[in-house]
Amino acid sequence: MIDVADVSPWLWLVAPAVVVIGYTVFGLSGFGSTAITVPILAHFLPISYLVPLMVVLDMFCATFMGTQGRKHVSKAELKNLVPFMLVGFVLGATVLVGVPDKWLRLALGLFAASIGLYSILNPRLAGTISRWWSIPAGIAGGATATIFGAGGPIYATYLSGRLHDKDELRSTISTLISLSAFTRAIIYAISGLLLHVAIFAGGLLLSPFVWIGLAIGRRIHVGLTADQMRRAVGAILVFTGSSLLVRVALQS
Repeated sequence: MIDVADVSPWLWLVAPAVVVIGYTVFGLSGFGSTAITVPILAHFLPISYLVPLMVVLDMFCATFMGTQGRKHVSKAELKNLVPFMLVGFVLGATVLVGVPDKWLRLALGLFAASIGLYSILNPRLAGTISRWWSIPAGIAGGATATIFGAGGPIYATYLSGRLHDKDELRSTISTLISLSAFTRAIIYAISGLLLHVAIFAGGLLLSPFVWIGLAIGRRIHVGLTADQMRRAVGAILVFTGSSLLVRVALQS
């Protein structure tokens, strides 16, 4: 998996700081931790280690967030999205594995960045989109979560067009991310990818920084209005999309 002796000494400083920043964003919006942490930590650690490590950290995050924001979760939207999210998991694990990674990242990056820019420029929700959009949103979110470990931008795009309350928006997104993390943990455990001491050791060392980031993010979230929250989600979508586009450009 990894050899601690070969790890850069800088990682011991960089990793805690990056995790705090990533989960501050998660505490604020309910998603975005993977999009921030993985691109940076991939300079020090292999993706095959980072992806299951993020699942462990997301499960810790889910436990904390679940006790804090359960009352705000939109159960109706979970019922709309989850069945199609499960379809997306299967689709991502079978059909989409044959599609070049470059084109998938390009499509997701353009989608997330454009929707995020729209949310920044038009933060006030004038109307509510149809719940039938949960079908493509659930499938696309589940598929991208399976492939990249990041379905948050898709869920956030759909839910920001459905939910007017900022607490409901954040709690529902974070619950979907949590369900995704637990499902992928089962898949990774069955495949043997998760069953390494180094992954759980990394999760144990970094979990306090997850908690610090979540606590900071929650404090920022409390001070935001609904419009400001929508702009914040839009900014994170723009960052997420742009980071994917940069990775595509660097691969070219």
